[in-house]
Amino acid sequence: MAQRYPKEFRDDVVKVARLHQAPMTQIAKDFGISAATLYEWIRKADIDDGARPGVTSAQSEENRELRRRNRVLEQEVEILRRATAYFAKGLAPK
Repeated sequence: MAQRYPKEFRDDVVKVARLHQAPMTQIAKDFGISAATLYEWIRKADIDDGARPGVTSAQSEENRELRRRNRVLEQEVEILRRATAYFAKGLAPK
């Protein structure tokens, strides 16, 4: 499983990397992360800052929350559909 780093840590690493005072691989090594991780953090920061097109972190989080809420609502609708069918059987003329 991928290790999660605090947002403040990621932001600090990106800030240092954007100064271009050392090679990216050295910066990554100094902070104890892989170069690929550093490049990914920079890419995401560029998107969040509007410097690169893409889905921002806020939009991604909102989409995740909306999908979760949609699943809950679909489950509630299914429960109501089954309850309606169950109670309709009891009301059917005999």
